[in-house]
Amino acid sequence: MTKQGRERPSAVVRGRMTPYLYLLPALLVYGTFLLFPVVRTAQFSLYDWSGFGPATFVGLDNYAGLVGDRRFADAIGHSLYLIIFYSLIPLAAGLVLAAILRRGQVKGMGFFRVLIFMPQVIALVVVAVAWRQIYTPGGTLNQILGWFGIDSDRGWLGEPDTALSAVGVIGFWVQFGLVMLLLLAGMGRIPNELYEAARLDGANPVAEFFAVTLPAVRGEIATALVLTIIAALKTFDLVYMTTSGGPGSATTVPSYEVYNRAFQLKQVGSASAVAIVLTLIVFTINVFVSRIGEERRALR
Repeated sequence: MTKQGRERPSAVVRGRMTPYLYLLPALLVYGTFLLFPVVRTAQFSLYDWSGFGPATFVGLDNYAGLVGDRRFADAIGHSLYLIIFYSLIPLAAGLVLAAILRRGQVKGMGFFRVLIFMPQVIALVVVAVAWRQIYTPGGTLNQILGWFGIDSDRGWLGEPDTALSAVGVIGFWVQFGLVMLLLLAGMGRIPNELYEAARLDGANPVAEFFAVTLPAVRGEIATALVLTIIAALKTFDLVYMTTSGGPGSATTVPSYEVYNRAFQLKQVGSASAVAIVLTLIVFTINVFVSRIGEERRALR
């Protein structure tokens, strides 16, 4: 065999390994800042530890303790309730409004997109402080109700029956712009010929929406659901800055429970168990949503 023939296999191997070498830095960063913390959190969840001093191995006791923990169950329920405001309502409203804008060909669409996306670029701490003032007894919301003859001095964030919904409305305000932009981008790619064909078949605007628009943006819908559901399940900033989980435990969510148990109650093991369970819930729900989106695209 010639020298050139002996060198050829090694060249092929190097060629096959090159893509992996390019990915190596990204994998190192991913492993260092995501996988390693998750593994360490899972390790902490197996111990009874206050954050200082020695730790006692307790196995799965921290997870078993969550089964009958009413506060943890309420926190999960609150997060699922927030999905309505963070995800479902923005999606429904965004679909309708985006379809209207797409059909009307509104001028100044670029400025409009910047305007509706603005809540996404404002720090959530600033958003929380602003809305906290809106919800005070003498705040903007009660003043607006007064204009319609409804006298109200309610502190919307301070009452158990309204606090969680009030936080949810803030979440809707933040997430609506993101959902709207995703849907507008998807609808902008729909060929006009499809709408013209639908009109020739006698379709009205509602029929056009269900026959042309909705099937064409299923990918964007799945993406919007994944992003907003994640935001709802891991929300912490808004709850911490507006209600601190109160009144009582009316607005406590899993992310706030992690903070409360780790830094207030000094139960790092229990807090880590909550974090791992929350991670599994987020992963499971979003895999389910993504699978549905992929299956529907495959059927088209």
